[in-house]
Amino acid sequence: MNYYITTSIPYMNGDPHIGFAMELLQADVLARVARASGKPTLFSTGTDEHGGKIADAAAKAGLSPKDFTDQMSQKFRDLTTLLNISNDRFIRTTDEGHEQRAQLIWQTLQADIYKSSYVGLYCKGCEAFVTDASAKENNSICPYHKTAYEKLEEENYFFKLSKYAPELLKVIDTGSFRIVPATRKHEIMQTIKDGLDDISISRPIDKISWGIPVPGDKTQVMYVWFEALLNYITVLGYPENQDYKDFWPANVQVIGKDIIRFHAAIWPGVLLALGLPLPKLLYVHPFITVEGQKISKSAGTDIHPNQLIDEYGVDAFRYYFLRHIPSYEDGDFSMQRFHDAYNNELGNELGNAVQRTLAMVNQYQKGVIGVIPPPEHDIAAYNAALEHCHFDRALDEVWDQVRGLNQYIEQTKPWQINKNGETEHLQEVLAYQVGSLLQIAILLEPFMPDTATKIKTIFETGLIVPIEGTLFPRKDLK
Repeated sequence: MNYYITTSIPYMNGDPHIGFAMELLQADVLARVARASGKPTLFSTGTDEHGGKIADAAAKAGLSPKDFTDQMSQKFRDLTTLLNISNDRFIRTTDEGHEQRAQLIWQTLQADIYKSSYVGLYCKGCEAFVTDASAKENNSICPYHKTAYEKLEEENYFFKLSKYAPELLKVIDTGSFRIVPATRKHEIMQTIKDGLDDISISRPIDKISWGIPVPGDKTQVMYVWFEALLNYITVLGYPENQDYKDFWPANVQVIGKDIIRFHAAIWPGVLLALGLPLPKLLYVHPFITVEGQKISKSAGTDIHPNQLIDEYGVDAFRYYFLRHIPSYEDGDFSMQRFHDAYNNELGNELGNAVQRTLAMVNQYQKGVIGVIPPPEHDIAAYNAALEHCHFDRALDEVWDQVRGLNQYIEQTKPWQINKNGETEHLQEVLAYQVGSLLQIAILLEPFMPDTATKIKTIFETGLIVPIEGTLFPRKDLK
């Protein structure tokens, strides 16, 4: 069975930070798990590049919108390389193919599109209109940008989202369109029950010119939050390309909780209008704060991943954000907790187990491991955690094995067995340690691929194979 996974595509008005880095890591874990199970896998990410905020940012930088997005998009492409992300595709909404297919989809949706005047409350930061109910709940101030909503009147095209509200409620409630965690499922169901209005899907070109033209109307461009959603099928070559036929519907779409309405109501509404199947699972990840504060450039909390990776390495970064940021609740990053996890868990627990086992096999058996027993640890809880996008719990399961192995070493005391001259028993004990480490490596591979490769390189041939450096080298310790 084919497997298709996507991240959201971040908006190009700012540099990448650790919040989106975590989203990339989460999707990467699932893609690597799918590949390891033998499924043909397609993993897509990319960048969202139209809209008024981007045109404004480009003008401020003294660049054309295209030159500005070329520069910004490259930063996100570089991030995937930095984080060792295994994506197969990187789509830009300024790609000619996306623009052409977005216009084709617009034309296909004609029966559900109409033009009308609209008066509503608008957040310039979100580039989105909000419902009266949402505005009232937030005291008419955007919770993300801390600015008051503006009252705007425009003539726009609208999509008949309200038409699909009953069906959306049904597919979400029955789980045929599955949303995790459950709190997010209940949140969007309540939003739909409160009333799902038709949505504006265009903007006047005299207000926002940087966008995809509406077919047949030179006075309007597509609303960025409408056409950007289409990337999940345009990247597959919808409607005629074989990739689309082979990989849609998506198995998992990974997004942040601030864009749940777009992905759990508007996007599936568009798919229903197109007569297409919905994604099987929408995983909505939490937010990250830094030292208890919202990620903010002005506050100095917009940490770029390379600040940590340059010193600690990519796998330490991957480990912290996949284990120590809760998968279902908001989490906080602190430099002290990151440093402690690096030293105590990666160095003293996993690194120590590898180093002690390697040293004892070399010292007592001249590097010969012997027959390695098959894995015997139950990984059902690990698999269940991944099935539900509980990345932190999956790594907890792995670390139970790491700590269990260290406890085993302390209890069996291989050095004492060697001293007693019990050669056969010693070989069994050390082979068990190696077998445990190889199973740990297999379970770690989606999370920490470089570390997993190092462990397998050292042990899997049955003879110790030295590697350069240490398992977790630090830049300032080299």
